[in-house]
Amino acid sequence: MENTEYARMRLVYNIFLILAAIPGLVFFLLKMLMTGKYRHSFFQKLGLRQKHLLADIGAGRRTWIHAVSVGEVTAAVPIIAALKHQEPGAKIIFSTSTETGQGMAKNLSRDADAFIYFPLDIPLCVNRMLDLVRPDVFVLVETELWPNFLASCRRRGVGVVMVNGRISPRSFGKYRRSRFFWRQVLRNIDQAGMITQIDADRFQQIGMDTQKIQVLGNAKYDALAAMASPELREDIARRFKITPEERFLVAGSTHPGEEEILIRVYLALYRQDPGFRLILVPRHIERTNAVLDLLCQRELNDIITVSRMLGGQARRGERVIVVDVIGELFKIYSLATVVYCGGSLVPRGGQNILEAAAWGKVIFYGPSMEDFSQEAALLEDAGAGRRIADEQALLEGIRKVIADPQDLQARGQRGQAVVRANMGAAARYAEMIIHTSQRQETGG
Repeated sequence: MENTEYARMRLVYNIFLILAAIPGLVFFLLKMLMTGKYRHSFFQKLGLRQKHLLADIGAGRRTWIHAVSVGEVTAAVPIIAALKHQEPGAKIIFSTSTETGQGMAKNLSRDADAFIYFPLDIPLCVNRMLDLVRPDVFVLVETELWPNFLASCRRRGVGVVMVNGRISPRSFGKYRRSRFFWRQVLRNIDQAGMITQIDADRFQQIGMDTQKIQVLGNAKYDALAAMASPELREDIARRFKITPEERFLVAGSTHPGEEEILIRVYLALYRQDPGFRLILVPRHIERTNAVLDLLCQRELNDIITVSRMLGGQARRGERVIVVDVIGELFKIYSLATVVYCGGSLVPRGGQNILEAAAWGKVIFYGPSMEDFSQEAALLEDAGAGRRIADEQALLEGIRKVIADPQDLQARGQRGQAVVRANMGAAARYAEMIIHTSQRQETGG
């Protein structure tokens, strides 16, 4: 039962939620009508039009796994595979919050029995979806705390498990300032598997019961190590018409303020070696036109976008490729001679450096890596992660590593070995989920 204080807090939360939802729903509806965006998910987020998706999954213990978007899907996929391996009769319902995440989930996971959209955290929507799915256990990937949804799971006797739990320094500060509320939300979670001890300590400080927490590692290592294959590299090299003499600086998940730096660094590399090419992958594809403008300002008009290639335009050796579609970055890292990972020369906390490491690449990044501090430390110890302070250090660092191809390859291989050595977390998370399901059945 909820205590009186928390009941009041959740009432206030719901009032604010409803006030925000009214203009929000109008905005999304207009966006859908005008642009077609959200047309696949708008009504589903209200708990509508999803019954047919669950009609044929059959009998068996139902596990609902939720991954917000692309990053969380990467962690969820190997956990689902491990769960099916350990318990073949389990029925897996895989939900996402975004359409890009849903597309990736369907593409990567062959073990899920149904794919749905997660509802808005409005009681009516939440209860409609829980009535429809009827899960025995709900699994949230990383940190996705929805008070109404988790409270409804508790009232219904649905077990709740957190997997691949992590909390960034920025998020930790926000949660800690309002921990009087979140410690009550966290009581609705039965078991929590964390990536690192640092994440475990942060959840303890917010108010999670220490008896519920285990440190089990990062399931993304399992996914990435399995995905990095020669066939995948050959496919994208063929599609991009890569020639043997081309070398690539791949700049992944870049943010405003970083593209200018990368363009200048690339031009310096090109003057030194005309075989060098640049692949720019903005973190948000809606910034594509801004990135193209920056390139044109530096008289880099020799450009092709991935959307044009997908539309049938063949690449003819253009010096710059701008990636303006979702879901290509992991494969594109396979083409890199050297990688820069964005969100790090600007104060954004960094982006996922494991994807490039899985391909055996040396990765450069700036000082802002708070969200991936453990991964950076592991790769730096292996010599595959290179933290730089500014533009000049980035240029000098790239020049140094490409001057010795054998050392560059050896460093990348050591980074790849780090990814492989940290595999196994997915199976541990699967065991936690099964254990929680069994406890719910026996009332333990």
